[in-house]
Amino acid sequence: MHGTQLENLYDFEKTRPDARWLVQPMGGDLVKSFTFAEVMGEARRFAAWLEALGLPPKSNIALMSKNTAWWFIADIGIWMAGHVSVPLYPTLTPDTIRQVLDHSGARLIVIGKLDGFSAMEPGIPEAMPRVLTPLAPATRGVPWSEVQQRPPMTASPVRPADDLATIMYTSGTTGVPKGVMHTFATMCASRGLVEEIGVTRADRMLSYLPLSHAFERTVVETGAFGVGFEVFFVESLDTFVRDLKRCRPTLFVSVPRLWLKFQAGVLEKLPAKKLNRLLSIPIVRSLVKKRVLEGLGLDQVRYAASGSAPIPGDVIAWYRRLGLELLEGYGMTENFSYSHVTKPGQIKVGTVGTPHAGVEQRLGDGSEILVKSPCNTIGYYKEPQLTAELFTADGFIRTGDQGHIDEQGNLRITGRVKELFKTSKGKYVAPTPIENQLLLHPELENVMVAGANQPQPFALAVLSLKARNRLMVAEAKAELLHELERHLEAINARLDPHERLETLVLLTEDWTPENGLLTPTLKLKRSAIEKKYDAHVEGWYGLKRLVALA
Repeated sequence: MHGTQLENLYDFEKTRPDARWLVQPMGGDLVKSFTFAEVMGEARRFAAWLEALGLPPKSNIALMSKNTAWWFIADIGIWMAGHVSVPLYPTLTPDTIRQVLDHSGARLIVIGKLDGFSAMEPGIPEAMPRVLTPLAPATRGVPWSEVQQRPPMTASPVRPADDLATIMYTSGTTGVPKGVMHTFATMCASRGLVEEIGVTRADRMLSYLPLSHAFERTVVETGAFGVGFEVFFVESLDTFVRDLKRCRPTLFVSVPRLWLKFQAGVLEKLPAKKLNRLLSIPIVRSLVKKRVLEGLGLDQVRYAASGSAPIPGDVIAWYRRLGLELLEGYGMTENFSYSHVTKPGQIKVGTVGTPHAGVEQRLGDGSEILVKSPCNTIGYYKEPQLTAELFTADGFIRTGDQGHIDEQGNLRITGRVKELFKTSKGKYVAPTPIENQLLLHPELENVMVAGANQPQPFALAVLSLKARNRLMVAEAKAELLHELERHLEAINARLDPHERLETLVLLTEDWTPENGLLTPTLKLKRSAIEKKYDAHVEGWYGLKRLVALA
């Protein structure tokens, strides 16, 4: 890696024009592969089309799409034309779409592959020009085929490292999304991660976590733009395993929810007792490990990691038994997800490891984690007051997370500063560690611990689809409730008295980004969830049952 993203891409265009780079499912069995020359050719035509519009220099261009090859191409074209990309999550509500577009002052929106676009479309101003990339929903706008009729840009413009490259709007766990500004320099500083892992052109990655989020842009997009490894995209949730097996990634980064789903899928076919027995037999152990990982499409993975939220230690241990060392990382949009990660062979379960190269850490008031990273944002767009509040006087970001740093420099996340709540007994409760323990049960899809101003905390839990089916049969229902009661009793036994849960309330209604209860990265929107169920809380306390159905 050298220079900024565009400089690297121009080099690949010259030195590796015919090498396969991006692999895009087109529906059914059709798959389209792109070489470096093809990617840059489409990007140059898009850049020339943008240039012909005569927009003011450094205009903000919105980009709303699920991950596709054209997401990369559009981003490159926007930069080549001298503008700034403003990614939008592909699952936003119309109100949030409008708020982001208005706040950013976007001049144009690039629309790509989306599900349920008709519900989102009212958020796009009628007068805003649109460009439709392949796989976009049927709607009005300039089709990509028309854009590609323009002669390609022949120049290879280089952007200064301190130029604003992108504005990434936060997922809004604590309120209104804020526009996090990153320059080409702050994005490229994440190359330290590439160097730590030893990423090469021979590596492969599957791109499926939202590219509108810093996590995926750091690990996949910036890494691919710097090194040139192959990137495969996903067609849909239904084809995920097939797409994963097509890629056979050597680098695979995910979120706890997916690692838990993978585990549950394996244990459904191969119960834990049987798997443990097979793994204890030396003569078949290697074969079992290989077949399980092959079934998941992860048999070629040499580097696996989890981020975005804490992952239970038991899950890390389970994957380690299969021969997959699952590392855990930590970061935020404000530092382009370049902050901490556990190192191979040095995992300390329960921590997110030590800082990346060039990153400094310390604890502030209330054990708040403070981080100074070469990827630190230059600030929030149009929000000087919020920017001032984000930084300490010496340039550390106030993360809003609480933590503990051990003697080896490993960071343990203990909760969010704003997530702590006080019971009516005057005791503070940190919900996240309790939620992580509850989520170890495979029948619980999402969990939130609450109970501000109540004598004891309680938990809300969304049941898995399998669990909901069990509720339909009396015997299976009784067995499920008994299982969960034992699970809760075991957890309560490990908690301090003021943390013990009064009841576990089981819900059969999903929490999703679409209904406003999860962020686009599947984090809890605590205030929205509390508001939704607030009228029922007193009644749940009155049940005096350890596990109750809502």
